[in-house]
Amino acid sequence: MGESPFNLSFGTEAVIPVDVGVPSPRVINFNEQINGDGLRANLDLLEEAREESRIRVAAYKQKVSHYHDLKIRPREFRAGDLVLRKAAISQLKKVGKLSPTWEGPYRVKEIIRPGSYKLETLGEHQLPHAWNSKNLRKYYQ
Repeated sequence: MGESPFNLSFGTEAVIPVDVGVPSPRVINFNEQINGDGLRANLDLLEEAREESRIRVAAYKQKVSHYHDLKIRPREFRAGDLVLRKAAISQLKKVGKLSPTWEGPYRVKEIIRPGSYKLETLGEHQLPHAWNSKNLRKYYQ
C-alpha cells in the first residue's frame, strides 16, 4: 500500500515507546507547536493518502489478475474428443489413496455450453449427467 495501517487510520506515523526513550533526531528535535501544526496538516491530507493507497491496491490487484490469467489455459473439448474424468467425483464412497484418480476414457458426446459436456462410454452408453471441464482432462492415445 505504501502507507502503514496506523498512518491510514490516524494520519500520522506511530512512535513506539522505545523510540521516545532513546535520544534520536526525531525525539531531540521535537517541538510541540510545530508537531501540532503538522498533525493538523496530516489530518487534512489523510483522505488523499487513503485514496492513493486505494489506487495502488487496485493497480496491484489488476497486475496479479493479469498475471494469473496469462498462466491459465482454458480446457475446451470438441464433440468426439476422448477425455478422462476425476474418479473421486463419480464415486459415492471414499476409497483408499492408492486408487486411480482418473477414470475413462470417455467420449464427448455433446457440448451443453462452454465448460459443460455430456459424455458417453466408448460403447456409446451415455452418462447420466453433465460434466464440468474442471473435472475432465484430455486423453491421449
